Amino acid sequence: MRPILVYTASRLGLFAVTLGVLYLIGLHNPLWLLVISFAISGVASYVLLSGQRDAVSRQISERHKG
Repeated sequence: MRPILVYTASRLGLFAVTLGVLYLIGLHNPLWLLVISFAISGVASYVLLSGQRDAVSRQISERHKG
């Protein structure tokens, strides 16, 4: 269960940081702020969180095998 929690917390943290940075640099429209933050954090998590994603998939695979 731990790898799933770490990965989820990391994804949420990246989203929050991205949201905060975009707000601080002047993006104040809530819709665009959320959309752009989601896109940037998604790309960043794909690159930065590959190790955690692999751990989650291993754990799910092991659990599925029984």
